[in-house]
Amino acid sequence: MSGFSVFEYSYCDAGNFKSWGRLLVEGIVKPEDLSALSDGLESGEFFIAEQVGIPTLYEGLWKLSNGPTADDHVWHRFHDLRPATESEIGDVLHGNLDDLLNRFRNVNAWKLESSCHAFLD
Repeated sequence: MSGFSVFEYSYCDAGNFKSWGRLLVEGIVKPEDLSALSDGLESGEFFIAEQVGIPTLYEGLWKLSNGPTADDHVWHRFHDLRPATESEIGDVLHGNLDDLLNRFRNVNAWKLESSCHAFLD
C-alpha cells in the first residue's frame, strides 16, 4: 500500500455534461475517513469546490460551451477516496489527506456564494 490517496470527484451540469477530476494527496485513507467526509457533504455527495479549496472542473465544460451557461450550478460531486495506484503516484500532489479532510470538517454550511456560478441566471 502506498502512502498516498486519491480523491475522485466530478462536475455535471443540468444538461448532463460531465467533467471528471482526481486529486493525489499524501496520506493513507482509513475507513472512518470516508464516513466522516460523506457526513459533511450535501445529501452525502455534493460540495462546493471553491469553499474547500479544491480545483473546480467547470472549465472543461466551458471550453465546449464558450463559457458558463444557464445549465451551470455550484455543486461538484464526490465519488471516492481511495488508496492511490502506483501509476497515480506520479500525478501532481495536492497537499495531504489530513488537510483535505479538515477543510471538509470545517464547513458548517455550504455557501452558494463561494462559487462563481452562484450568480448566474
